[in-house]
Amino acid sequence: MKRARWALPPRRDGRCRGRLAATHAACALLLLVAGCGGKAAKQPEAPVLAKANTVALGEMVQGVESAKQKSGQDEAIARLESAVAKDPGLWEAHYNLGVLLARKGSLSEAEPHLAKAAELSPNSEDVALALGEVRRRRGELDLAADGLAAFVKAYPDAVDARFALVAALREAGRVDEAISNAREVLKRRPNDSEAFAALALSHLERGESDTAELLSSESLKAEHKTAVAERTAGLVALKRGDDAVAFQHFARASELDPKDTVARLNMGVVLLQAGVYPRAEKELRAVLDVENDNDEAALGLAAALRGQGKRDSPGPYLEAEKVLKGVLDRDPHELDALFDLAVLYADFLGKPDKARPFVEQFLSEAPDKHPARAAAEKLKADLGATKPEGTESPGGAPPPATSKGKAPSAKPKRK
Repeated sequence: MKRARWALPPRRDGRCRGRLAATHAACALLLLVAGCGGKAAKQPEAPVLAKANTVALGEMVQGVESAKQKSGQDEAIARLESAVAKDPGLWEAHYNLGVLLARKGSLSEAEPHLAKAAELSPNSEDVALALGEVRRRRGELDLAADGLAAFVKAYPDAVDARFALVAALREAGRVDEAISNAREVLKRRPNDSEAFAALALSHLERGESDTAELLSSESLKAEHKTAVAERTAGLVALKRGDDAVAFQHFARASELDPKDTVARLNMGVVLLQAGVYPRAEKELRAVLDVENDNDEAALGLAAALRGQGKRDSPGPYLEAEKVLKGVLDRDPHELDALFDLAVLYADFLGKPDKARPFVEQFLSEAPDKHPARAAAEKLKADLGATKPEGTESPGGAPPPATSKGKAPSAKPKRK
C-alpha cells in the first residue's frame, strides 16, 4: 500500500523543516585562530588571562595546521583536546576545538568548549557567533538568542552578532524582539541591503507581507547588490504564492554569489515541492559539494531520490537510504532522518523489520507537537500488522507529503 508520508522539507534553523536561510549567516563555523593565550578578538575590554602554557600553545598551533589538511580533522581534534587538557585557560584552543567538533556534527561536544571560550573571552564576537550557531543547530533557540542578546547588550556595535540575534529571535518565535534588533542594525548601517532584508524577514514572520515587500524592495535598491536581497525577495514572493518569481530571485542570488549554498538550497526545496525531482537533486547535490555535512540538503536530496525511484528500479531508493544513514552517522538523534528512513524501509524498500527501530526511536525522542508524530504513530501501528519482511513489495513513489498527507508547502528557510 502506498502511504503519503514524508517528513517536512529540510531546514537549518532549528524549527520546522522547510525554512531556508535568507539573511545574514549566523556563523560559518569555519574560522580557526592560532594566537597567544589570553588575547581576545574584535571587542575591547578583554579579561586579563594567565600566560599560555607553551606546550599547549604548540599543540594548538599544530592542530590548526592539521585542520587545514584534507584528511587532518581527526588529528586536529586530538591536538586541540590535548591543548585544552594541558591549559584549560587557552580560549583559542577551546574555540578551535568547538568549531571543528561542530563542523564534524558533534554539536553536544562542541557546545561546552565554545561556552568555555566565551567565558574566557567574553568580548570575542567570533566566539559569541559560533556558540549561538551551535545552540541554534541543537534546537536551543531561546538559549542561543539570550546568549547573543547578552553579547550585543555589552557590545552594541557588534553588528554581525546582532544580525545573528535577529535570526535567532525569529526562529525562537520572538518576532517583536527580532524587529526591534533589526531596526538597531539599520540604525548602524543605513541603506544597507542586508539590514533591510533582516527587517523585511522579521515583518514577514509576523505576517505583515506588505511591509516586508516594501522593505525587500529597499534591499534590492541598494547600490551594492547582494544575494541576501534576492533571497529575501524570493521568500516574499513565495509568501504571496508566486513560486515562479521566487525561483527567479533565488537563481539571481546564486548568480551573484556562486558559492552561496543558501540560494541553491532554496531552489532545491522549491523544485522538490513542485515534484521536479531531477532538478531538485541537481541543486541539492551542488549544496553538498560545498557543505558535505549540510543535513537539510541531505534530507532534501533523499526526498528527491525517493521521488525518482520505482518498484522495478530501486537504485534511487538505495541511494536515499545511504544519504539518510549518513545524516544519522553525524547525528543519531536527527528526528526527521529517523522518520524518513523508517518510511523508506516500510513503504518503498519493503523492509518493515528494518523500519521498526527507527520509528520507535523517533517516537521515543520526538516532542508531542512534532509535525510527523501522528504519521509515525500510524506507521508503527501498521508495522505491527505487517507480514514478515519480504512478503510486501515496495510501491511506486508518491509525491513527498507531510504527516497530514498534504503536499508540503514550500516554506523556505531563513536566517
